[in-house]
Amino acid sequence: MAQTRRDFLASTAALSVGGALSPIFGAERKRPRVAAIFTEFRFRSHTYNILENFFQPYLFNGKLTDPGVDIVSFYADQFPKGDMARPVAKKYDIPLYEKIADALTLGGKELAVDAVLLIGEHGEYPINKLGQKMYPRKQFFDQILGVMEASNRFVPVFNDKHLSYRWDWSKEMYDAAKKNGFPIMAGSSVPLAERRPAFELPPDAEIETAISIHGGGVETYDFHGLEVLQSIVEGRKGGETGVTHVEYFGPKQFQHAMKDGRWPRELILAAMEAEKEAGGVERQPRPISRIPTKAEKAREPKYNLNVDHAIELQYKDGLKAVVLRMGSSANRWNFACRLKGERKPRATAFYNGPWGNRCLFKALSHSIQHLFKTKTEPYPVERTLLVSGILDTAMYARFDESGCVATPHLELAYSPIDFRKQREMGGSWKIITKDTRQPGEFSPGDKRFL
Repeated sequence: MAQTRRDFLASTAALSVGGALSPIFGAERKRPRVAAIFTEFRFRSHTYNILENFFQPYLFNGKLTDPGVDIVSFYADQFPKGDMARPVAKKYDIPLYEKIADALTLGGKELAVDAVLLIGEHGEYPINKLGQKMYPRKQFFDQILGVMEASNRFVPVFNDKHLSYRWDWSKEMYDAAKKNGFPIMAGSSVPLAERRPAFELPPDAEIETAISIHGGGVETYDFHGLEVLQSIVEGRKGGETGVTHVEYFGPKQFQHAMKDGRWPRELILAAMEAEKEAGGVERQPRPISRIPTKAEKAREPKYNLNVDHAIELQYKDGLKAVVLRMGSSANRWNFACRLKGERKPRATAFYNGPWGNRCLFKALSHSIQHLFKTKTEPYPVERTLLVSGILDTAMYARFDESGCVATPHLELAYSPIDFRKQREMGGSWKIITKDTRQPGEFSPGDKRFL
């Protein structure tokens, strides 16, 4: 059971006072000072995976990369078994504050940091009737915004994963950032992963249909699958136009839809075939829909193609796409599409690195640091805004009798940003391999692997 804030802070009250005298707060420092606001900090949590790339140079595209920023304060909302907030704060002489406002003002009266790292993932929080875990990202954001408004100074904010599990709150967060003119970045780490085989959408590509496949749970991994999809299709001819309908399919409904020819079977097979270059596939032959002919059986690879659920998107410009949950591999992130005028699908898999999803956070950390240092968004926050809305709608559609919900509020148009410089292209995995020992303690710095 997680330790309460009252119990924990009673034993660490002196830490905030002692930490405030650290040289890291020297007035002559020009590196952006960052407040880290998080739900919990334990091994392999999002907080762990991000922060280990903020204290020492880390590998990005095979090169040691200086974070270029300094973490100067912590706020932890919960302290679970195996909590690392206290020992890391002590080791690096970082004050751990009881309130978000104090972490932003460093115990003073005005905003005293240059950027905010908001990591609202993991921890014990209620789950609503739609199956959404009610992470307090919006509540954290509102407190951060309140400090900035009171100080009349606005700084970049990174918000991990969804903006919020609720569409209206996501839109409020986005609108607040735009109104006050500060850059905000959010979203998934997966779109920044190495693509195997190499894949780039051609300029002015016209996509007829697209598919994204993941192996995780409802909602939590659907978010990643949607961002994988959106990170590619937003680059089609004309840019993003938004989504008009969202439909949710359970396994039986999906089987019926496949028999009716709703999605090209070869697109699913192409996406699974690409996965062989990104870590392997489950090989339990089970059919998707109709019984294939003997000739088709002879040609098709024998994969586990059982679909647990699907989320179909109808875009305003006519594009139709679907996100599938297949199997139970947390390493599965596949994409395939068919372009106008082409018969053969184009496909790739997003390789998450030798240590699984932990490796994805090196590229994400690099993008966050770009935001904090340049005050420019490395890719559109509108991508995550749209995905947050799609996912919230899909959870409603899951319990709707028709399974389909119209989304006029998601007809959001935006232009893509070329974010290739933010992506891992594979150089780091020539140094860190599957044979490289994965540190089990919080010990930032990748120089030891060179």
